[in-house]
Amino acid sequence: MEVPLYQGFVLAVTIMREATDEFRRFQRDKEVNSQLYSKLTVRGKVQVKSSDIQVGDLIIVEKNQRIPSDMVFLRTSEKAGSCFIRTDQLDGETDWKLRVAVSCTQRLPALGDLFSINAYVYAQKPQLDIHSFEGTFTREDSDPPIHESLSIENTLWASTVVASGTVIGVVIYTGKETRSVMNTSNPKNKVGLLDLELNQLTKALFLALVALSVVMVTLQGFSGAWYRSLFRFLLLFSYIIPISLRVNLDMGKAAYGWMIMKDENIPGTVVRTSTIPEELGRLVYLLTDKTGTLTRNEMVFKRLHLGTVSYGTDTMDEIQNHLVNSYSQMQSQASGNNASSAPPRKAQSSAPKVRKSVSSRVHEAVKAVALCHNVTPVYEARSAAGETEFAEADQDFSDDNRTYQASSPDEVALVQWTESVGLTLVNRDLTSMQLRTPGGQILTYCILQTFPFTSESKRMGVIVRDESTAEITFYMKGADVAMSTVVQYNDWLEEECGNMAREGLRTLVVAKRALTEEQYQDFESRYNQAKLSIHDRTLKVAAVVESLEREMELLCLTGVEDQLQADVRPTLEMLRNAGIKIWMLTGDKLETATCIAKSSHLVSRTQDTHVFRPVTSRGEAHLELNAFRRKHDCALVISGDSLEVCLKYYEHEFVELACQCPAVVCCRCAPTQKAHIVKLLQQHTGRRTCAIGDGGNDVSMIQAADCGIGIEGKEGRQASLAADFSVPQFKHIGRLLMVHGRSSYKRSAALSQFVMHRGLIISTMQAVFSSIFYFASVPLYQGFLMVGYATVYTMFPVFSLVLDQDVKPEMAMLYPELYKDLTKGRSLSCKTFLVWVLISIYQGGILMSGALVLFESEFVHVVAISFTALVLTELLMVALTVRTWHWLMAVAELLSLGCYVASLAFLNKYFDVAFITTVTFVWKVSAITVVSCLPLYVLKYLKRKLSPPSYSKLSS
Repeated sequence: MEVPLYQGFVLAVTIMREATDEFRRFQRDKEVNSQLYSKLTVRGKVQVKSSDIQVGDLIIVEKNQRIPSDMVFLRTSEKAGSCFIRTDQLDGETDWKLRVAVSCTQRLPALGDLFSINAYVYAQKPQLDIHSFEGTFTREDSDPPIHESLSIENTLWASTVVASGTVIGVVIYTGKETRSVMNTSNPKNKVGLLDLELNQLTKALFLALVALSVVMVTLQGFSGAWYRSLFRFLLLFSYIIPISLRVNLDMGKAAYGWMIMKDENIPGTVVRTSTIPEELGRLVYLLTDKTGTLTRNEMVFKRLHLGTVSYGTDTMDEIQNHLVNSYSQMQSQASGNNASSAPPRKAQSSAPKVRKSVSSRVHEAVKAVALCHNVTPVYEARSAAGETEFAEADQDFSDDNRTYQASSPDEVALVQWTESVGLTLVNRDLTSMQLRTPGGQILTYCILQTFPFTSESKRMGVIVRDESTAEITFYMKGADVAMSTVVQYNDWLEEECGNMAREGLRTLVVAKRALTEEQYQDFESRYNQAKLSIHDRTLKVAAVVESLEREMELLCLTGVEDQLQADVRPTLEMLRNAGIKIWMLTGDKLETATCIAKSSHLVSRTQDTHVFRPVTSRGEAHLELNAFRRKHDCALVISGDSLEVCLKYYEHEFVELACQCPAVVCCRCAPTQKAHIVKLLQQHTGRRTCAIGDGGNDVSMIQAADCGIGIEGKEGRQASLAADFSVPQFKHIGRLLMVHGRSSYKRSAALSQFVMHRGLIISTMQAVFSSIFYFASVPLYQGFLMVGYATVYTMFPVFSLVLDQDVKPEMAMLYPELYKDLTKGRSLSCKTFLVWVLISIYQGGILMSGALVLFESEFVHVVAISFTALVLTELLMVALTVRTWHWLMAVAELLSLGCYVASLAFLNKYFDVAFITTVTFVWKVSAITVVSCLPLYVLKYLKRKLSPPSYSKLSS
């Protein structure tokens, strides 16, 4: 009866552990679903749970609140009729996106008027693409009916956060149809490699069990009811199948999880999936996100280069002095001019070009940086909400109350820098911006045109008119590749850009061109004409803008640093030395991604990088792959679109080539693409993958990988909640893998093989016993002895192997190369398994035959001698397996021995108490135990001497 009871216990333990994991997830989901939002109805505002929101509801979302479902943006409290949203949980980019309200509803006088109009919204069917949307807004009760086309800029996707003002939207998609949910894949149940290997070995043991039983019945000669004795043998030898392995492993995994969470060197680490800690010790591919994972996403202005002179962080005060001087000169000139009432100097452009002084060049450069951007200064209203109408006038315009908003953190860094050197952006709306000089004077510039940044053009421009002098200037800034053809000939730009990129700075080239009124008017008419064309509109507009982008005056080169997370470099270095191949998958631009890959030492200093050219067709992909095949030992940089093309036509060849690279950088990756890359690596290489990310856009990748690690970053907690392990900082990953991954795998391997050995040895004894007694299917040990053997007498010492460690944590961190051995899976393989089988057969044979040779008159003595020797052998074998002693191990050994000795008094049903207390019994047991264990100790000692494992060479 003991077997079914034991199985029940095994299953109960497993079910309990899985249930607690599931329940925790359920609680986290419930927390998100029960957040409250204001819904606008005819009767006013009502509070609803986010799980009760339906399509067609009008939902009000406050500043810093998460948007609960996909909506069309109808109204906002901001005067401009637009708002900013943070999309980091959707696409991983932490810059703010501008969204525009539908103008028909924004123009309505009051909020309640939304119910007095008769209008409807048409939306396309739910799609995966988060960057596009097609829909229309129609108001029927006006004459004629108003039709407005809706695009991505009129949408508010779920999981994004409102960054400014209060918004009202009409819900168009909910639940599984929202963009964010369609971009996450269904999580799979993760099973560790160790568990799969153990399943294979258990199948082998099952076959051994059947074979052994058939052999026994064959040797009996198939006499009488042979099938009955076959089943009896199957039951007798059933201890070959390690049922208790599940419980031991599950308890072991729980212990590893507890140790990881209690480790003081990696505080804040949480184990969310307790079934796969051993996976951490077997990783070959590490796929990481960039923004927020490797970098902090905090931009700092580091360098301004004017060609002849370069300013770093320590010389910014010189720039400040130059500015103060040039602005005070201009003011004195202006006052002089006004006295003589001369017209504003128009002749300047026709004057001969003189070499400008450094001061004026610095002034021009700073002014260009302060004007050419899409940043809006925002002032927090200090007054109570009720009086906002009147509070506009006395709004607090002081410096410490100003925050900048922009679609990219680089832009903000540049404007903050101009403020630090004395030229401050104080105001901006759609048509003008105001700068404040070091002397406190306000300069107003009228914005005539803006040309936003696109990934094709890689540059942005603005045309402004200075209100005081009426001069029109076209300013432009962009990546060096895009700008080098646009600016006048110079000999320093390319070289300096290279220098800055090597320092890990993001570079922007700034240039300007002065325009006369006639030139501008001509441009404007052509530009407006191009904007109205129906065919090839984008091409025509680009052509008109390009007519301006000629022979521009190069002003300066700026360098901005995206600060890396703490200790990213040494951590990546350590992982590389451990034989782990690192892939960086990011939604960011190619230049930025390459730049960070170099500065974080993902690509080492000596390595070349091969930038995969954009490909669109099969032929181009073929040529480009061939070009890449000729390169050796260089990192690959590829964009998401090109990757898609390569995978479509040459999946196998591409993955094979990419896997040989020391590092791979994929930029402009969509969330689903990241997960696809993980699955490809798993299919093609069969190795274990690990994904690390911090935003909602990394969730599918984390769930697809064999082991997902989430970082609790600025981008919210979505990734860390979906992950199997969550860490507060990237640098903790080194210790998590090198120390905890290593020990979890090694310990589980030792534990599981020992549990198998425990079942095999007793089955061997049963086989020897049955063979000697004419193949009778009689059990050797009755009832409690069998249960006691698997539980009370040997459980604690065997389980104490969970505390074993082969290398001290400091050593494992110092020599990451030790990790390479683990990925080969040599701690648990067919070879080690066979060694344990042989040990079990040898020991079982010795114990049984020894007891039979030495037994006298009664059969009872065989049971007593052999069982005592068996328990002692098991305890000694644990001691033999242990690599580093822990005080709890010694306690477990002594405790088990004590339990056995104490229980002998109660086992008089099985043992002859009078015989047990004699000297004969003691020496016979000792002799058998020595014969079964001593040879193994000798062999182990010789093996350590002749071929020591790599880690023992270090620790000696």
